[in-house]
Amino acid sequence: MLPTRVLRAARGPKASITGFNMRAFKEAAGQPRYDPWERAEAWRYTGTFSRWNRFRGTLPGLGTATVAFAGYCVYEHFFLDDGHHHGEEQHH
Repeated sequence: MLPTRVLRAARGPKASITGFNMRAFKEAAGQPRYDPWERAEAWRYTGTFSRWNRFRGTLPGLGTATVAFAGYCVYEHFFLDDGHHHGEEQHH
């Protein structure tokens, strides 16, 4: 660890210029007992809009393209012959 980070950690958290403590504010606010928008927002995180479904549809053709490219690379390596042989020519 860098010496400057060690010294900062030993000093403790930096005091706010305004005196406002966000941690104390969050602790005082607590968790709301009733959220009137909870039902209205629930659809965003379920079903079609769940995190997994949103991630899954991000790159729809990537799997197919990867398999096709790998197949072409194997075909090129084993079946196509490079007729030029650059660098192996003998000058007579």
